[in-house]
Amino acid sequence: MNSSPARYNRSLDWVTVLIYLLMVGLGWVSVYAASYSPDLPTNGSLFGDLSFQQLMAFDWFKQILWIGTAIVLIVVLVVIDYKAYDTFAFALYGGMIVLLIITPFIARPIGGSRSWLELGPMRLQPAEFAKFVTALAVSRFMAGINLRQQNFRDQAVLAGLTLLPPLLILASNETGQALVFAAFLLAYFREGMSPLILVIMAAAAVILILALLIDKVWLVVAFTVILGLVFLFNRKALRHHLPLSLSVWAVIIGMVFGVDFFFNNVLQPHQRKRIEVLINPSADPLGVGWNVTQSKIAIGSGGFDGKGFLQGTQTKFDFVPAQSTDFIFCTIGEEWGWLGTTTVIVLFVTLLWRILYVAERQKSVFGRTYGYCVASIMFFHFAVNIGMTIGLAPVVGIPLPFFSYGGSSLWSFTTLLFILLGIDAYRKQDLER
Repeated sequence: MNSSPARYNRSLDWVTVLIYLLMVGLGWVSVYAASYSPDLPTNGSLFGDLSFQQLMAFDWFKQILWIGTAIVLIVVLVVIDYKAYDTFAFALYGGMIVLLIITPFIARPIGGSRSWLELGPMRLQPAEFAKFVTALAVSRFMAGINLRQQNFRDQAVLAGLTLLPPLLILASNETGQALVFAAFLLAYFREGMSPLILVIMAAAAVILILALLIDKVWLVVAFTVILGLVFLFNRKALRHHLPLSLSVWAVIIGMVFGVDFFFNNVLQPHQRKRIEVLINPSADPLGVGWNVTQSKIAIGSGGFDGKGFLQGTQTKFDFVPAQSTDFIFCTIGEEWGWLGTTTVIVLFVTLLWRILYVAERQKSVFGRTYGYCVASIMFFHFAVNIGMTIGLAPVVGIPLPFFSYGGSSLWSFTTLLFILLGIDAYRKQDLER
C-alpha cells in the first residue's frame, strides 16, 4: 500500500472535514458570545492586557486551547492504520469499563454527579469517551455475526456490550450521558435488528407519556375499547390471537399503573421536576423551569435575523445558566435569529447525511456499523439538545456536538468522527491499489 502523505490526503473525505471545521468555528464564535464579558479590557485586541491565568477564566479562551489539541488529535487519528481500531476495540472497551467503575470513587462531586476526573488544570468526563469506545466494540462484535440469524446468546452479548457502559455511568449520577446509548439501537436496526423492537420501544414511550398526561382510568377504558374493536372487526384475530392480545393488554395496563411507582420511587427529585416542567412549563418557573423558560425567551427574542453578535441581552446578563455548554443553541437563536438556528440545523443534517453516505460505502461490516453508530450518537445529541432548549425534551445535560464548550465533548465527538474518516480513507487507498 502506498501511504504517502499526498496520496493519503487525497483519500480523506474533505467534504466532511470542511463541515467539521465550519461547525467548530461557529461553535467557538457562539461560546465567545455566551462567555463574553463587556468589562474585558481588550484595547483593540482579542486577548487585551490579560495574563494567561486571567484568560483561563474565560470559556472562549479555554475553547481555543481545546480546539488546538483537537487538531493534533485529528492528525493522530487519521494516520493510524484502520486495522488498529478493529484489533484493539475490545481492549479499549475493557479499559474504559475499568475507568467507568473507578470514576465514582475518585471523582469529586460536581453538579450532583461524580463523573469528572481532574488531571491538573483539566477536567475530563470518561462517559464522553465511552461512546466511541462502545461503538468500536459493538462494531467489532457485529462484524463476526449476522444479526438477522444469530441466536439468543450472541444477541445477549451485544446487549451486554451496549448496556454495561450506561449502567456504570448511571452509578456516577450522570443520567443524560447514559441515555445517549439508546441511540445504538438505530445502528443495530440497519444491520438487521427487527423493527418490531423499535416499534415496541416507541409504543412504550408513548404509553408512559400518556399515563403522565391523562387520567389512568380513561386510559384503561381507551385501550380496552381499542382491543374490543379489533376483535369486533376481525373475528379471526379473536380465535387465533386472543391469549397474546390479552397478554399485551395486561402489560399495557401494568405500565399505565406502574408509572406512578417509577415516577415517585425510582426517579430522583430533580429528575421528577424536569419531567413535570416538560409537561407543565409553569410548574416551577423560578426553579427547574427557569433554564428552559429563559432559553425560549432568548430564542424567541432573536426574531428572523437576531439581535447581532454580542448584542443578546439574555446572553449578556446571564439569564440562562450553562449557556456556553448545554444551552449554547439559545445564544445562536438570540444573536443570529431564525437564520442562525436554521443554518446550524442545516449543517447538522448535512453532516449526518454525509456520515451515512460514508458508512454505506464501507466494504466491511465493521466500518459500516461504526459509521451508523457515529450517525446515531450525533443525531441523539443534536435532537435532544435542541429539543431541551425549546422545551420539547427534558433537560438531561448533554452538549450540542462541536458547538458546546468543553474539552471532553470536543475530543469525544472529534474522535468519534475522525476514526470513521480514517477507516474510510484507508478503504479508498485499498481500492486504488
